[in-house]
Amino acid sequence: MLPPLDDDDATRIGGRTDTGGWPTSGPAEPAAIGKPKPRAAPRTRREKRLRLAARAGVAFLSVLALLITGGGWSYLRATGNSFTQVSALAENEDDVIDSQAQLGDENYLIVGTDTRAGDNAEVGAGTVADAEGARADTTMLVHIPKNRQRVVIVSFPRDLDVTRPECVMWDNEKPGYTDEIIPAATSDKLNAVYARGGPECLVKTIQRLTGSTINHFIGIDFAGFEQMVDKVDGVEVCVSKPLEDELLGTILPTAGRHRINGATALAYVRARHVYGEERSDYDRINRQQKFLASLLRGALSSKMLLDPGRLNGFIQAFSKATFVDRVEPNDLLMLGKSLQDLESGAVTFLTVPTAGTTSYGNEIPRTSDIQAIFQAIRDDQPLPGEKTAPAPPPTSEAPVPPSLTAVDPSTLSLLVSNGSGLSGLASSTASELAGVGFSIYNVGNYTEGNAAETKVRYSTGHEAEAATVASAIPGATMEVDDSLNSIVELVLGEDYQQIVNEPTPVGSLITDVPPASTEPVELPSDLEHVNAADDPCAAP
Repeated sequence: MLPPLDDDDATRIGGRTDTGGWPTSGPAEPAAIGKPKPRAAPRTRREKRLRLAARAGVAFLSVLALLITGGGWSYLRATGNSFTQVSALAENEDDVIDSQAQLGDENYLIVGTDTRAGDNAEVGAGTVADAEGARADTTMLVHIPKNRQRVVIVSFPRDLDVTRPECVMWDNEKPGYTDEIIPAATSDKLNAVYARGGPECLVKTIQRLTGSTINHFIGIDFAGFEQMVDKVDGVEVCVSKPLEDELLGTILPTAGRHRINGATALAYVRARHVYGEERSDYDRINRQQKFLASLLRGALSSKMLLDPGRLNGFIQAFSKATFVDRVEPNDLLMLGKSLQDLESGAVTFLTVPTAGTTSYGNEIPRTSDIQAIFQAIRDDQPLPGEKTAPAPPPTSEAPVPPSLTAVDPSTLSLLVSNGSGLSGLASSTASELAGVGFSIYNVGNYTEGNAAETKVRYSTGHEAEAATVASAIPGATMEVDDSLNSIVELVLGEDYQQIVNEPTPVGSLITDVPPASTEPVELPSDLEHVNAADDPCAAP
């Protein structure tokens, strides 16, 4: 297995921490915005690497603000400017959960990278000779549902332990893919997946982990993005005590509210060794989310990102520092218009939960909790800290029932469970079902005890199989449970009529499909979250 990659280094010079030109007591007052201190010339390779990664964080945060507000994309469309295109999206539907139900959702995988290629080598942050390749310093999945009633942004720790699929090698210096194939690996750092396999490998990995269809990719390097924060007159942040980092020095000298400029923002979103913080990347993620929440509040309240005069320089710098797949200015403009009435309280940030580390220092994902989180997101279930989103407009049209075709009952793996309280009912019903062609996987008592209603339980993707079973059981409803995988479970409830009919013939349209209910998933109690409407200085 290839060793894990890391990008977090710094150096101490003359008994103090060298900050690579960052202010040791960053400008915190509005008067300092737009006048960052001049940078000292880079002194060491480590220093260059740390400065570079910090800028990647700000670049990443800036694009999210533009994505959600839609501001400025009309400028790009009018001037004919576009983005650098790169192959990133994976078409493998096997990793996607219920792809048909996700139609209309927009999922943007947005990655801040610490690449040294191209224009980035010209701004004093080092070259590919200092550290080859690029790492996914920051990775977030932005979910915008079909109804456009909310935005959910999920952060992934850069050291997350993931299963990497077979991928094509990525050459960041081109940038582009080579002819070399990287074998699959059962344990790799998330940021190393990008370094070795580029955007396409990262998309495949995240799509497999989440089950969500990733239909847009935006990668951002750091060139020009320090100026972006200055273009919007800085961003307000709040700290409960002075923010001091072991490697970067003093970032914010006092507690309370600060409006920080681009130079200070770099250190704020990147610091991983802050005195008093013990969770390294997780505390940094929390700060990044609060930083972006503040940026969004300002954008949504004052519409400053919709001011064409202020945005021209911002957008030009952004377009030069971005590489995308399936993203055009017009797409973002239309998306922005569909979100223009969204309030900041409908924007929620979550962080993928982990449990300890591997021997390589990789963060171990809590897989079942991650699956529950993304099921809740796809099903539009309420999320922790989320403020009420606007109600969808009323409609007089009746919902269109799903159209399903009956399958061969002998191809099913049918579990018959007794929740009626009547002894022996599962066995006798299973015999009747076998008599009309069903293949019986097993019989037993329902694990949840007695059930009031008779229902057919199934995992997403097996709707037709479940509807075929329900067509033979009068009064049965349908319920989604993704833990069943390929098994279809018939739960005999207290209302079971003890009637088994011939199922709908194979290949025929199943009419009157029973309504499917989705049980709300239980989210982890320690799920970290930030809401964009929260006051950063409010007491916890």
